[in-house]
Amino acid sequence: MAVTEERLKQSPPCTNNSLSNYLWKDAPDENKWADCVHCGMCLESCPTYEQTGQEQHSPRGRVYLIKSVAEGKLTVNEQFMDPVFACLDCRACTTACPADVDVGGLIEEARGQIRQAMPLTGWQGAVSKLFLHGIFPHDKRLQSLGGLLKFYQKSGMQTLVRKTKLINVMPKHLVEMEAIMPEINQPIKKKYKNNNIIKAKGETKREVAMLTGCVMDVMFSDINESTINVLTRNGNDVVIPKNQTCCGALHVHAGDRDMGRKLAKQNIEAFEGTEKIIVNAAGCGCMMKEYEELFREEPEWKERAEKFSEKVEDISKFLHDTGYEKPKAELNTRITYHDACHLAHGQGVRQEPRDILLDIPGVDMVHMPNADRCCGSAGIYNITNPDMAGAVLESKMENVPDDVEMISMGNPGCMLQMAMGVEKYGRNHKIVHTVQLLDWAYQKEAEK
Repeated sequence: MAVTEERLKQSPPCTNNSLSNYLWKDAPDENKWADCVHCGMCLESCPTYEQTGQEQHSPRGRVYLIKSVAEGKLTVNEQFMDPVFACLDCRACTTACPADVDVGGLIEEARGQIRQAMPLTGWQGAVSKLFLHGIFPHDKRLQSLGGLLKFYQKSGMQTLVRKTKLINVMPKHLVEMEAIMPEINQPIKKKYKNNNIIKAKGETKREVAMLTGCVMDVMFSDINESTINVLTRNGNDVVIPKNQTCCGALHVHAGDRDMGRKLAKQNIEAFEGTEKIIVNAAGCGCMMKEYEELFREEPEWKERAEKFSEKVEDISKFLHDTGYEKPKAELNTRITYHDACHLAHGQGVRQEPRDILLDIPGVDMVHMPNADRCCGSAGIYNITNPDMAGAVLESKMENVPDDVEMISMGNPGCMLQMAMGVEKYGRNHKIVHTVQLLDWAYQKEAEK
C-alpha cells in the first residue's frame, strides 16, 4: 500500500532528514537506536524470535528495519508493518541489552508512522475506532458495556449461549476468552462518584490519588476495591479524581499516538495537585511513566508530563517503600508469581511484590522458571495476533509449577491471558492479583 498524496495533505511531512521515509511528526527517535551494535544479546529474550527463529522478528532485526526506513533504504509498507506489529512490546530485550536500547519506544513510534501511512480500513478499522475512540475514553460508555456484560452473566443468557453452542459462531480465541470472563461487579468510579475521597482507617499518614483504569474498573473492580482497602488500612486517604480517563496504553500500542496524547493530557490535568498516583495495572503504570515520550515535539506538555510521571507508582512498590502493616492471619496456600512484562521490564519492579507475598503468614512461595517471560497478552495482542499469543502462552504455561494453588501477578491483561492458559491446559490454579492476597489476609485477620 503506497502513501497517497491525499494522506500527505492530511498530515504533512515532519522530518529533518531528507532521506527518511518517515513522513509524519513524532518519527522514531534515532537516539534510541544509536547504541545498538546488533550483538544479539537480545535474541534469547524475545518471545517472537523464540517461536519463529526469523531475524526480522527479533529485537535487533526490528531495530535494523526501523533504522533503515529512517535512512531511506526501506519504505513504510506491509513488509515493514508485519514485524513491527508482531512485536509483543514486552521490553524483555531492553532488560537483556547491555546498552539499554529502548526497542519498545522505537516500536511504538514506528507503529505511529505505519498507522498514519496505512490506516486500518473495513471491519478492522471500524472495530478499532469503536473501541479505541468510542468506548475506552468514555466512562459512561464503559460502564454501560460493563452493565451489558453483567446482564449477560446474571440473566442466564451466558448459560444459554454456551449450552446451545451459539458461542461457537465467534472465532476460537474469542470463545476461549469468553470462557474465563471474570464476574462483573460495580465499577469503583461509579461506586464512589458522590464521594471521591476514601478516608484512611485510623490515623491519616498521607494522601494518594488512584488510577481506576478502563478495563480494570469494568472487568476487575474487585481488585480496585482491594487496592483501596489495603491503602486505607495502611493510613492513606485515597482520592479518585473524577476527570481521569483511560491511560492510553492500548492506543499507543496500536499506533494511535494522537489519541494517546489526548488521553495523556486529560490525565495530566486530572491528577495535577496530587503528590502520588497509585496504579495497580502494570501496563497502565508503564504508559503513564512514559507520557513524556508522547510530547517530544510539545515542550510545554513534555515538562508537565515529566512531573506527572514522577508521581506514578505501582501499588506494590508504594507499599514496599512506604511501609505496610504485616498481616497476622494465615492464608495457608502455595503460590507462584508471574512478572508482568510492563512491571518487571518496563518499571523495574520485581522483588517488591514478592516481598509482600512472603510477608503474608502461611503463604508458601514456589519459584516459577522464566517468571518474567511474556504470557502473550500484551494489551490486545491476544486478540489481534491470536496464533502467536497462543504459542507464547503455551511456552509460559510449561513453566508454571503444577503444585501450586494460585498464580499471582500485577496486571489485568496477564490475569485474563493466564486464566485462558489454566482453562486450556486443564490446570486448576486460581489467578489472583498480589494486592488481593494482602487484602484477604487483612480481612481474615479482622474476622477473628
